Amino acid sequence: MEHRRRLRDIGIKIGRFETGNLNSITDIEGVKVGHKTIIEDLHNGNSIRTGVTAILPHSDNLFKEKVIGSSYVINGFGKTTGTIQIEELGVIESPIMLTNTLSVPAVTEGTIRYLLDHNDDIGSVTGTVNVVVGECNDGFLNDIRGMHVRPKHAIEAIISASKGVVEGSVGAGTGMSCLGFKGGIGTSSRVITVDGTKYTLGVLVLSNYGKKEDILMPESNKRVYKSSEGVDLPDGSIMIIIGTDAPFNERQLQRISKRAAFGLSRTGSSAAHGSGDIVISFSTAHRIRHYPSKLRQTYSFFVEDGPIISDFFEMAVEAVEEAIWNSLCKATTIVGQKGNRRDEFPYHLFK
Repeated sequence: MEHRRRLRDIGIKIGRFETGNLNSITDIEGVKVGHKTIIEDLHNGNSIRTGVTAILPHSDNLFKEKVIGSSYVINGFGKTTGTIQIEELGVIESPIMLTNTLSVPAVTEGTIRYLLDHNDDIGSVTGTVNVVVGECNDGFLNDIRGMHVRPKHAIEAIISASKGVVEGSVGAGTGMSCLGFKGGIGTSSRVITVDGTKYTLGVLVLSNYGKKEDILMPESNKRVYKSSEGVDLPDGSIMIIIGTDAPFNERQLQRISKRAAFGLSRTGSSAAHGSGDIVISFSTAHRIRHYPSKLRQTYSFFVEDGPIISDFFEMAVEAVEEAIWNSLCKATTIVGQKGNRRDEFPYHLFK
């Protein structure tokens, strides 16, 4: 089988900003990503094509040392957990977990169990924990009604997290479809130097939206399909995770998150009625202690009177678009539930 290539391996470069060394969200120091992929053909004829993906903003105790975070809803046909508290308190205190729609409860339980195992104080001498889980519907390729993702799979995804990110038909992306082809996990990054210091913005997506006729090719901005083939499916969804090591507060992060919609639209999406398009963002520049040692905490953030934040807006747009294309370029053909098939994206369309 042909080794699947990323967008830049095909010779296409998106935007004006340079990428990090890995062109990945893990170009941000301390960020790791893990997957648990579940593929099995059952005796009753059903097919399991699903999994879990975990994004760790840092490798220390996230409950004890939270990161500043935000979320933004492009279109709210989704079933995430934890975003209400992110918006209220502006912090993220758990791994950011991705899975299929009906497995959100199981992944939430598994992540809670992982955090309880590492924090004896949760729910006893201190409050409970806010777990963040996002989802997309993989029911076209996966026996989603079987609810085959269990809490242990979430724990396995967290434990497996590393700096190297596998893309495509893996983890939560195993059963996902995008723009009429096989979708899944994709990542990209951008770097910028401000006053002699290099900062990184990274994106990871779980792509599961659109039809072939929606596709807008990179560079040419042309549509290559006039109509789709096959069954009519729900509108689909996308989860977009944006991380940075730049010093932004939760309000600034939400402003950056809003620009993810532009990167999404560049691929052809119009955020259809039934599409759950959710952005979760974080900054690793500061850590918020669960048990502060002082009554006052002082942090510094970039000012918004100048080009810096506009540059980060543009970096987010570029990285989101490229991460989506990487999810398509790296995904392999999958045959799943009821013989349904999603083919890998054909590289010749880029010519």
